[in-house]
Amino acid sequence: MDNEKKYHPTESELEILQVLWEKGQATVRDVHEVLEKGRDIGYTTTLKTMQIMTEKGLLGRDTSARTHVYSPIASREGTQKQFLNKMIDGLYKGSAGRLVMGALGHEKLSPEEIREIQDYLRQFENPQS
Repeated sequence: MDNEKKYHPTESELEILQVLWEKGQATVRDVHEVLEKGRDIGYTTTLKTMQIMTEKGLLGRDTSARTHVYSPIASREGTQKQFLNKMIDGLYKGSAGRLVMGALGHEKLSPEEIREIQDYLRQFENPQS
């Protein structure tokens, strides 16, 4: 989505997007109840953040009912790609390989995860022309 390229969500906005990506759509109250489980946050803060996100084009809002229902416009995949590219460029000097090695160096992988990674990497060894 074009808005995903223009605007980088804040940490608070990402939390709201996570809830909406899982639910598909929700009211401010629904989102607030989920956020409140993880940290102390006021209802009006959640409301204001969601209103700002709507103005920025990250959320859509259905106002046809008494209670407004919000849904994500920014896709999960597009947002993840945007943040990953920013991390690769900023922290790993443009090297995706350094990012992968850094991530794998801090985790104990199961044999199944190792096989999945190996299978994924094979596609880069023998590119289809």
